[in-house]
Amino acid sequence: MTDTATIAKIEMSERAAKRIHAILAGEAEAKALRLSVDGGGCSGLQYAYTVETEPKADDIVVERDGARLVVDSISAAYIAGARVDYVEDLMGQSFRVENPNATASCGCGSSFSV
Repeated sequence: MTDTATIAKIEMSERAAKRIHAILAGEAEAKALRLSVDGGGCSGLQYAYTVETEPKADDIVVERDGARLVVDSISAAYIAGARVDYVEDLMGQSFRVENPNATASCGCGSSFSV
């Protein structure tokens, strides 16, 4: 696993950590939530979330209050310096990535371009 301090400073909010705990509590083998960047979405790239049983060797691991968020090294290049939050508003509930590298994003915040 790669150290977040040296590769990509990705921050996780307290609300995101609590939500990750809640998600993983319902999954027997789950140990982390994976955030990745995939092609697609209305702005060109989109955030994807999956449950992981074990981080991979080249993953960046972000921990807060015992919650673990893992990001592969390729995705980390797109979200370096980002803050991952969890919000509940009129649009619904979702993880929100405040990405300083995004030059544009869609209205719902699930896709972006660089």
